[in-house]
Amino acid sequence: MKIAIIGTGNLGCSIAKGLITTNAITSLYLTKRNVASIKDFEGYKNVYLTTDNKKAVQNSDILIFAVQPAHLEKILEDIKELLTEKHVLISTITGFSVAKIESTVGQDQFVIRAMPNTAIAVGKSMTCLCSNEKGSERIKIAEAIFNRLGTSIVIPEHLMQAATVVCASGIAFWMRLIRATTQAAIQLGFDAKEAQELAMNTCEGAASLLINTGNHPEQEIDKVTTPKGCTIEGLNEMEHKGLSSSLIQGMVASFNKINSIKTDQL
Repeated sequence: MKIAIIGTGNLGCSIAKGLITTNAITSLYLTKRNVASIKDFEGYKNVYLTTDNKKAVQNSDILIFAVQPAHLEKILEDIKELLTEKHVLISTITGFSVAKIESTVGQDQFVIRAMPNTAIAVGKSMTCLCSNEKGSERIKIAEAIFNRLGTSIVIPEHLMQAATVVCASGIAFWMRLIRATTQAAIQLGFDAKEAQELAMNTCEGAASLLINTGNHPEQEIDKVTTPKGCTIEGLNEMEHKGLSSSLIQGMVASFNKINSIKTDQL
C-alpha cells in the first residue's frame, strides 16, 4: 500500500511504527512541519519524510490525516485539487464529521473516519471506523490497516461520539481501575512494582479470556465465585459501594460532555 500520514505527531508516529513493523507499506510518506522530530524514521526502506503535504498526496493512494482539528480544513483545501479517484482519505480527527470533510473535498471522494485509542502504540488499539457512502467501497482497506494495529469495527457515524467515550476515554477508565487494584495489592502486602505487575497482568488475562472464549463476563465470574467465598464477598461489597453504577454514570457524564463540546463548536 502507498500510504501517507499527514501530520506525524504522537498518533501518526504510532500508526507509522505499526505499518512499518507489519510490512504493510509499498511506500510511506510522513509529513510534519518540523521533520527533525521524526528523524527516527530515516533509514527505513521506502519511508520518506517531508514538510510538503502535496508531495505526499501525489505519491500516495491512502491518506491518513492525524493533525490537530483546527488544521484539517486548511490542509484539505490545499490538497483537494490533487485528489483523484485512487485516493482514500482516512481522518483520525475526533469530532470532524464526514459531512464536514465532504464540504471541502466533495462527496465523490472515498472518505473514512477512524477513531483509534492510545494502545495503538503497542498494536492493541480498538479502532472504530465509519465512512461516507462512497467510502464504504474502500472500508476494507481501513480495516486491513487498523487490524494490523489492534482490532477494528465498523459502526454508524452517529455512534462515533459514544465510541470515543468507550474506547478512547475508556483507556483512562481502565487505567484508573488498574491503579486502584494496585493500591489494594500494596495495602495487602505487596511492594509497588509487584502490585502493579499483578494488577495489569490480571486485567490482561481477564480481557483475553473474554476475547478468546466469546463468553459473557458473568460466565467467567461464576467460575471463580463459590458459596460464601471470598470472591463473592468482595464483589458484593464493591457493588454496595457503587462500582458498576459509578463506572456507568462516569461514562454517561463523559458522553454528555463530548456532546456539549460538539454543540459549542457548531
